[in-house]
Amino acid sequence: MNTRSSYMGPGLHIAIWAVVFTVPAIVFHSIAVDTGLPPSFFILGNLYHIGLFYFNAYYLYPRLLTRRYWPLYIVALAIVVIASYLIKTLLIYWFARNILVHGLNPYVLFFPPIPFLVASVIYRLIYDRIRADKAKREAEAERLSTELKLLRSQVSPHFLFNVLTNMVSLARQRSPLLEPALIRLSDMMRYMLYETNGERFPLDKEVEYLRNYIELQQMRFGEDVELLTTIDVDAQPYTIEPMLLIPFVENAFKHGIGLVDHAYIHISLVVKEGKLEFRVLNNYNGGNRSKDAVSGIGLANVRNRLQLLYGEKHNLTIQDHGSIYDITLKLVLS
Repeated sequence: MNTRSSYMGPGLHIAIWAVVFTVPAIVFHSIAVDTGLPPSFFILGNLYHIGLFYFNAYYLYPRLLTRRYWPLYIVALAIVVIASYLIKTLLIYWFARNILVHGLNPYVLFFPPIPFLVASVIYRLIYDRIRADKAKREAEAERLSTELKLLRSQVSPHFLFNVLTNMVSLARQRSPLLEPALIRLSDMMRYMLYETNGERFPLDKEVEYLRNYIELQQMRFGEDVELLTTIDVDAQPYTIEPMLLIPFVENAFKHGIGLVDHAYIHISLVVKEGKLEFRVLNNYNGGNRSKDAVSGIGLANVRNRLQLLYGEKHNLTIQDHGSIYDITLKLVLS
């Protein structure tokens, strides 16, 4: 998102100043009669005040106030207001000598610059806040992008090692399962390393990666784990952030296998009418925390990415019941 074009772009400025320029025609007609000042004076005055607005917003404010020279900034504003009064008085004297500066005229000459200067300070505060928020979001996005690249390079090295070991065993047995296993692993590596460079990626590719991962894990553990998988995705061309679902499944296999009697992992992915519901349920040995210290950046990375990229369009619930780990992710897809 381009902050300047969205919030402070030329179109918005033109619209605001167009409103300002309608004021003389609507409000100042009676004032012009009372003061004797011509309507053109108010139009020219507004042009001058607009100049003051940008002079303060882009010169005085950033050079003085933001550098903590606030006493000098206050003095500069006072000089601007007084100079504005003197300049407009001099212009009236030169171009309309028959108009005397009395009655309402001193107020008309002195006070109009003040609202414009105040408005320019408010504008600058908002502008700086939006720019700071944008910079913060960009820095966070860059950090998460770096973490994602690291995540890709660290996706379960033990998993890959064990799968390759199983493939060696299949090769020795001349098993017909070797070829499809190699194809699945190749597809996973291609997706992980080359196909997920964009901001969003087709959901069916993410689902295919998930299927391949689960099938390879099932080949690895066999009957040692009760693995139930339900995937029901409608045929719409949805997109999703890459590598968003797999960390939850990796976590289940990492912590839910070993030192657990009757280990089970239940995985459910349902996508209907643009709404994704993903659930991973597994049991684990609550007394074994040896893997926690090396659990990696996966889950923390996903939490941060979800908050940054989906905001209120997602809901992540993680429940740890001591021996059962249950995560549910609800997501509005694009």
